Amino acid sequence: MAKKLYVGSLSYNTSEDTLKDAFSKAGTVESAAVITDKMTGRSKGFGFVEMSSDEEAQKAIEMWNGKELDGRNIVVNEARPMEDRPPRRDFNRGAGRGFDGGGRGFGGGGRGRSSW
Repeated sequence: MAKKLYVGSLSYNTSEDTLKDAFSKAGTVESAAVITDKMTGRSKGFGFVEMSSDEEAQKAIEMWNGKELDGRNIVVNEARPMEDRPPRRDFNRGAGRGFDGGGRGFGGGGRGRSSW
């Protein structure tokens, strides 16, 4: 059964091919993914590698955890299942209102500053 590994502290220059090549030294790599920012396309500095067996995954952890890849000491451990998170607040709702929710903005208007 395949085992998914978390790979952290990646260089922003590390590609999926680099990950796959590096981890293939420990066994068969089923998949390799570098997580990127949706807006910029830039790496977020972490990714996932799926090894074909538990034994190969353990070997990859021992081989790469704390070792250098692309100039960075990477962190490698067994990936945990993604946890449920509370829904994100939608900042587009109520657009056009001030931060206080009342549509008053920041006020001011220079009152009391006639000496300037």
